[in-house]
Amino acid sequence: MATGIKDKVAIIGMGCTRFGERWEVGGEELMVEAFTECLEDAGIELSEIEAAWLGTCIEEVNVGKSALPLSTTLRLPFIPVTRTENYCASGTEAFRGAVYGVASGAYDICLALGVEKLKDTGYGGLPNPGSNFGSLSWLWYPNMTAPGVFAQLATAYGAKHKIPEQDIKRAMAQVSVKSHENGALNPKAHLRKPVTIDQVMASPIIAHPLGLFDCCGVSDGSACAIVTTVEKAKDMGIKNPVTVKSLQLSLSSGEEMGFNEWDGDHFMTTDRCSTRAYKEAGITKPREEISMMELHDCFSITELVTYEDLHISKRGEAWKDVLDGFYNRDGKIPAQVDGGLKCFGHPIGASGLRMLYEMYLQFLGRAGDRQIENPRYGLTHNLGGFPPQNVCSIAIVGRD
Repeated sequence: MATGIKDKVAIIGMGCTRFGERWEVGGEELMVEAFTECLEDAGIELSEIEAAWLGTCIEEVNVGKSALPLSTTLRLPFIPVTRTENYCASGTEAFRGAVYGVASGAYDICLALGVEKLKDTGYGGLPNPGSNFGSLSWLWYPNMTAPGVFAQLATAYGAKHKIPEQDIKRAMAQVSVKSHENGALNPKAHLRKPVTIDQVMASPIIAHPLGLFDCCGVSDGSACAIVTTVEKAKDMGIKNPVTVKSLQLSLSSGEEMGFNEWDGDHFMTTDRCSTRAYKEAGITKPREEISMMELHDCFSITELVTYEDLHISKRGEAWKDVLDGFYNRDGKIPAQVDGGLKCFGHPIGASGLRMLYEMYLQFLGRAGDRQIENPRYGLTHNLGGFPPQNVCSIAIVGRD
């Protein structure tokens, strides 16, 4: 009988580059930068890594179609290396491969690394219809843009719950203000300037009602993790390791488009994925038990509705929690503690592992001015693809 992976795998090392417009380096240099920190943090030899997973999304501007560049760049010792790609969940998919490799008993120590040179697309947002990224989707939806699609989410959310547009816009502005306040404290973030609600609400409209500060930036970056069994981590002298409590993945079945029950106001994948994640982790009251979160805030409205899909805010009331400061760094459940996608940008293959990096730092008390007091559970969330059909991955970590 399946028992899940709760407390079977420990994170013993992590690394993360500075995110931003990294014109001076290629994807290989970014991998080395993240891996060097990670290997030193883990305190192991390169030869001890037995298998690795590489998460990237856009092969045209990255390290290639296969996993071979990870092996050759890091000089991995002729071990199995696998490339993963699952839209914006690509980095977390690499982590899932490494975690499952250890949990299965096939390996003792595994590596997961995510990298993306998104700035090299030469485009101001996610790749345009001219790229091969999602080319089939562009045949189906030739006029679709990421801001346009998520703007519809904001409109549908307001219509479904009868919320005045000005209230939604103010709540979305507070989502951005909170993230920029946190990002200003993070030396690895791309954007490090606080903003005010008035600045956000007065910014140019990108796709009504989303303004400039409601959209995450475009960046390059890499992050990675080394994992092993909890028993081996303790044998290495780690008394209270950071362990994986849950790791779940949910892909759309097409139900959103095939039936009338979905109003376009939330994400069915996150709703279902979070339920399974809590069950695996043994969490019954997420609003009381979750200590901190890193959510997929590609747009401020995405983060806002995710609060409800995670069953933390009640349906139609997340905007009130946001304005009440519930998700601020000094609130009940701090969200985007490191600044989120809003301040790091979204180099697709790296984002999931970058989120886990912040959780890891928090549990080890290394987050500096961003440090949360005595965290219990940390949750990360990725949302990939485009509504209505999308991919959701959720990881929950904590101390053993």
